[in-house]
Amino acid sequence: MTDMMNFQSLPRDDRPAPAVQSTPTSASPLRPLPTRHEAIGSVFEVSGGGARIQISGPRLRELAADADPSVAMSGQVGSQVKLESGGRWLLANVRHLRIIDAEGDMVSAEVDFLGEGDEDDKTGKLVNFKRGITSYPIPGNRVFPVAGDDLKQMFSADERPHIEIGTVYPTRDVRGALYIDALLGKHFALLGSTGTGKSTSAALIMHRICDMAPEGHIVMVDPHGEYSAAFKGHGELFNVDNLAMPYWLMNFEEHCEVFVTSQGADRQRDSDILAKCLLHARAKNRAAEGLTKLTVDSPIPYTLSDLTNAITHEMGLLNKATDTAPFMRLKTKIDELKADPRYSFMFSGMLVADSMTAFISKIFRLPARGKPISIVDVSGVPSDITSVVVAVLSRLVFDYAIWSRNELQRPVLLVCEEAHRYVPADKTSSGQAVRKILERIAKEGRKYGISLGLITQRPSDLAEGVLSQCGTIVCMRLNNDRDQAFVKSAMPEGARGFLDVIPALRNRECIICGEGVSIPIRVAFDDLERDRCPASSDPAFSELWKQTGEEEAMVARVVKRWRAQGR
Repeated sequence: MTDMMNFQSLPRDDRPAPAVQSTPTSASPLRPLPTRHEAIGSVFEVSGGGARIQISGPRLRELAADADPSVAMSGQVGSQVKLESGGRWLLANVRHLRIIDAEGDMVSAEVDFLGEGDEDDKTGKLVNFKRGITSYPIPGNRVFPVAGDDLKQMFSADERPHIEIGTVYPTRDVRGALYIDALLGKHFALLGSTGTGKSTSAALIMHRICDMAPEGHIVMVDPHGEYSAAFKGHGELFNVDNLAMPYWLMNFEEHCEVFVTSQGADRQRDSDILAKCLLHARAKNRAAEGLTKLTVDSPIPYTLSDLTNAITHEMGLLNKATDTAPFMRLKTKIDELKADPRYSFMFSGMLVADSMTAFISKIFRLPARGKPISIVDVSGVPSDITSVVVAVLSRLVFDYAIWSRNELQRPVLLVCEEAHRYVPADKTSSGQAVRKILERIAKEGRKYGISLGLITQRPSDLAEGVLSQCGTIVCMRLNNDRDQAFVKSAMPEGARGFLDVIPALRNRECIICGEGVSIPIRVAFDDLERDRCPASSDPAFSELWKQTGEEEAMVARVVKRWRAQGR
């Protein structure tokens, strides 16, 4: 900005003149383009990641009236321009515009380099476009507008496996593509404020992946029960009625989050007692499993009655009655879970049998049988153990990947909606087990064939470092300044011109940066078929508040379901 101010303070006669009418020289071997694509300005300052160019104000206004939308946008913020560079075309994104004279004849623009390509000898069009820069322009090189064919060279997908999700801005026919292997191989994040179409966009991406890979393996954690409507018939749907997650799949840390209710020094004592008794309860089935090694984390079935009996036995060994408090706290909590029907999906006596193989097969879609995605609806799970349920699912994905390394690899994609609930920035919050396993998957998962997809409306509430582990970021409109700053600092690209438009994006429009795209792009998402949309539409207050009738019967039905804790 200081350089810009210095430049503005120069006397008018001392400013570099625009190179609009310049002719080719030996230093600029590119031949002139057709008249409608004459130069619009010149380069007058170059840095490692971008440049500052000077554009003719009248020429910029002429372009705005061009019938080709890509040409009409050239030179505007968020659009692209072409720069001469050592006999090649260099493509750059316009980030900032500023008028530098009172009459508006000259405009200064800051641009960020995107990539480079060759000029076709016959047509003068851009060909062989590639990401990255090998030769830089020099001050005085000419600047040209881009045409629709140039943008197709830049944005069109190559032969790598990909899915198409929308139309690239500012074109009308160039398709925005995500490269599957790069997208999933290095994790991705979908960000956007409430009401921007985030859920529908997430469903669109998941549907495109499922259509491309009908034998894939995707586990999606749905905290609001909105994605079941989108994948009915296209995936397997699980909720508290049919999830049947055995409690004995929990490791020791997850057991502590559920069974240990005390804090401070008492919590450590209760945990020590639980570890000893849990090991004893698991040991009763060790012989049946033919195991020689046993730890407190081993996923071996045991009965809750064996655990409480072990606690009672340990309590009976005490000499002082005052020392029974930790044992009674554990027994009381276990008895509460067994008696409460809300927890029956996990702590039912029917889940004692060894169903680990069947559970992993159905949740991970092994085999998929044409339904590659599991939607795990945790909206009906009691809030105090929701994080534990997500922790168990996430850890099973990670542990299965580790222990199956000698087998034929079956990569798994784990998608977490409302990710800030499970990987919060606040390290003192509850649910540390799920935070630890998701952070580990973010850092190490790709080594084991695990892909992580994070969906959130509050990226600034995510744990520090998790978002930066996502190789591809799909960012929709963010209204909060703190969220915008957080995303800009975590973006894997230096295309600041794209990031600056985040607050101005329309609904169902996004900026995509990172490994999943050749260069950063702005995309308008495709419309999704009604039967594939999630149940996340906003209520129409103006219409619904005009309707009346049968309120008494409706309230009675709701109260009945409320009391029965069932749907």
